[in-house]
Amino acid sequence: MCSCFTLFIVLYLLNMPDESFGEMFTSMLSVNQAVSAERKLIDHLIIYIEHEAQRLEDIKRFFSRVTSLHDGIYNEPSDPIANPIAAFKLVKRLKSEWLNVVHSTEAEENIKVLREDYRRMESSLPKLEDLRGAAHGLMRLQDVYNLHVESLVRGHFQQISDPVDFYKLSVSDMLSGDDCFLVGKVAYDLEDYYHSVLWFEEAVRLFRGTEWSPENEGTLEDALDHLAFSHFKTGNISHALSLSRELLLHDPMNRRVHFNVEKYEKLLNENLPATSSGLTLKRPDGIYLRTRNAYEQLCQTKGSQPKHFENPSLFCDYFTNGSPALFLQPIRREIISLQPYVVLFHGFVTQAEAKNIRKYAMPGLRRSVVASGMNQATAEYRISKSSLRPRISKQSPGGRVS
Repeated sequence: MCSCFTLFIVLYLLNMPDESFGEMFTSMLSVNQAVSAERKLIDHLIIYIEHEAQRLEDIKRFFSRVTSLHDGIYNEPSDPIANPIAAFKLVKRLKSEWLNVVHSTEAEENIKVLREDYRRMESSLPKLEDLRGAAHGLMRLQDVYNLHVESLVRGHFQQISDPVDFYKLSVSDMLSGDDCFLVGKVAYDLEDYYHSVLWFEEAVRLFRGTEWSPENEGTLEDALDHLAFSHFKTGNISHALSLSRELLLHDPMNRRVHFNVEKYEKLLNENLPATSSGLTLKRPDGIYLRTRNAYEQLCQTKGSQPKHFENPSLFCDYFTNGSPALFLQPIRREIISLQPYVVLFHGFVTQAEAKNIRKYAMPGLRRSVVASGMNQATAEYRISKSSLRPRISKQSPGGRVS
């Protein structure tokens, strides 16, 4: 049990980049696999675009030929129908060529090939569980480090209490309105209206004034609808009413939204105490509230960790544990914390060995579970993936890999 636990800790550290930041549900291995899969999809998409471009070029040539006839021979003062060749070609075009262009199956064949390529790769692509987990990962970063959501959307890691980036990525990226809508929708489906309000507000802001793209799942109307109801559930009736009225400008025939507007107006007229637009969003309490608050306070306090030179009990040394096998090549040990007792062993395995272990574990990676009575079940607070691999030989790694 002890050796498996040690392997679990070490491989967790090996999976983290040199300057790691937080955790995501999908493991680093799965992310790398997804990057590789998308590169292959890009190759398939390039082939599809080339075929579609050739198809459109053929249509443009037909269009150019037909329009040139109408600008030329059919514009002559003499009757073009008097020309039997022109008359024959006109009838042929209308009965045959236009039919072939309009009812061409080339477009369907091209998209069918692309869909088939996607279907063959689908088993190696992220699942819905991974997508939801990635959204949870962003919300967890938001909570643990008290991040400003609008800054996070712009690719900046800024705390609400401090507008200065406390973490900078070598390559920055921003979230779109549809990205924010999906994160908000994950929270909304869990009735977590604290997070859904913050993320739907960003979705609405980004959707406004932009054109809808076919790859998007959400729209401005969707974001307004979900944001209005999220505000209603948090007690902000006046804001829910304002958003619902804006939604009716885009969808004036929506009977459900008309009903909601009447309901919100009635609630405001009754002067209920929890209808103020100035309400402050409150994060819902969790089942591990004390532990959560202590953990997040530590993460949000810069420079709170003790420095080695300030505590002589924290040190680095070459460690043998009395083992003759380590006398000639001891392990570099670093005492990081005394309470709880945390030790980091440097260079425990080489990069090549770590890569081989990760490769061996990848096919069996599954969502980590916790004990639930006589069974095991996933838990919201445990977002790692693990792989239990049997020990095949002395040369083959065994135990739990995460």
